[in-house]
Amino acid sequence: MSIKRFLHKGLENFFYDGSTAGINPKHTSRLATRLDRLDAATQPADMHLPGYNFHKLNPKSAGRYSVHVNGPWCITFEFDTKGNATNVDYEQYH
Repeated sequence: MSIKRFLHKGLENFFYDGSTAGINPKHTSRLATRLDRLDAATQPADMHLPGYNFHKLNPKSAGRYSVHVNGPWCITFEFDTKGNATNVDYEQYH
């Protein structure tokens, strides 16, 4: 399906325009590949790929998932009932 909503404005700008304002420029390659995959995904399990360290977040964040970017940085997200990624964030949640 597609990514429907971003929580992180810098990540949204990077996804649509390639702008690196608001994100770590050293993460651009990994962010690009993960966002491309997330945009094509229709369910959380589609993000379970080698090197992504895909996992569900704790019960406090029920329905949210994470993939590793670099160091403590991750992309976190949810899926809506239509199979779209939503509430996509770029964060250090640990």
